[in-house]
Amino acid sequence: MGESLAEQIAMLPEAEARRVLGPDFKRDPTSLYYNWRFWGRPEQLAPKTPWGTWLIQAGRGFGKTRAGAEWVRERARANPEELIGLVGRTAADVRDVMVEGVAGILKTSPPDFRPVYEPSKRRLTWPNGAQASTFSADEANQLRGPQHSTVWADELAAWVGVEAWDNITFGLRMGQDPRVIVTTTPRPTPLIRSVVAEAGTIITRGSTYDNRANLAKRFIQKIITKYAGTRLGRQEIDGEILDDVPGALWTYAMLEKNRVHTAPVLRRIVIAIDPAVSYGPDSDETGMIAAGIDSQNPPHAYVLGDHSRRSKPEGWAAEAVAWMKSIKADRIVAEVNNGGDLVESVIRTVDVNTPYRSVHASKGKHTRAEPISALYEQGRVHHVVIHRELEDQMTTWQPLVDKKSPDRLDAAVWALTDLMLGTGAEPRVRTL
Repeated sequence: MGESLAEQIAMLPEAEARRVLGPDFKRDPTSLYYNWRFWGRPEQLAPKTPWGTWLIQAGRGFGKTRAGAEWVRERARANPEELIGLVGRTAADVRDVMVEGVAGILKTSPPDFRPVYEPSKRRLTWPNGAQASTFSADEANQLRGPQHSTVWADELAAWVGVEAWDNITFGLRMGQDPRVIVTTTPRPTPLIRSVVAEAGTIITRGSTYDNRANLAKRFIQKIITKYAGTRLGRQEIDGEILDDVPGALWTYAMLEKNRVHTAPVLRRIVIAIDPAVSYGPDSDETGMIAAGIDSQNPPHAYVLGDHSRRSKPEGWAAEAVAWMKSIKADRIVAEVNNGGDLVESVIRTVDVNTPYRSVHASKGKHTRAEPISALYEQGRVHHVVIHRELEDQMTTWQPLVDKKSPDRLDAAVWALTDLMLGTGAEPRVRTL
């Protein structure tokens, strides 16, 4: 008793040390600091039973990224000829989370086995010669030719379409033991469901609470207060894949079926705002959604972005005006039931010449939303990439049960109503 950790490690018999710390262990404290088999929780370590795909579907903060980075490092160290693919939703996600992030490959690598990162070549090279290339799922053609023996796919539930995953599958044919790890917060998308159903998939499920010892207390308190016991909390905290909500006007399958990577040439674009009644830590967000309409007959609409936020009126007004100018939108549409003339006034304070139209909610939310839901069912509304929080709100809102105002959904309904059911002007044609 009383020995330091290093001294305890030094006293371990060789066979026991290798069993606990792995075959490449060293007895010095620095090496122990980077030894994932010692520090990782059992559920963050690769399954011992045979597998081709290891799917970690867990809540936010579980430690999915660290598990992915450490598994990739183990594969690189074990084989100097390893060809690794690192695939995230976007190029920025791969760089900022998987490679350079606080739990990414570079930050968690020991000094004697840290790869050289060449961003211009999208490549990492380890001291023993193993290499990894980075890819973006929203540019699926990048994955059409490369072959790999190891792939790490991060946040698969946020990928648009299945092409990137299909290309990974076709290219995972190098070496004697090709494998892929998937780290994601789950959503009931067709792609996630198909991976779950694949032969050779082993699933690790976990909760945000599993890693609470390493998370800020304020973060834990905030998510417990806001999400514990809610359906969204079951998904984002507990890592459950949830079935469609009975009574909801939208389903994930409906949204996924008509999703697109980019919008075509649009003839009108609007930004719709559903202002919050008050501002404070527990206030609703101000919904802010941009959407556009094309020149087809009948026309199709495209949800372009979600800038909803919790802020003071001058904050969301400045955001809306700046966003309008950046995407060359034609006007701002805002519900004024609660804010009245104040809504237009605060927008005019930012820019007096902002094209603006106020709308009044004379009907209930359910009545306003139903015709928009019907347009989705007809395949005439498309989401450009994934708008996660908006879509979670759309697919979980039960109009006959929920009393909480769905701010993002409300703003989307106003935007699509103005474009598809309104009598707006016919401004110029443009490309985003």
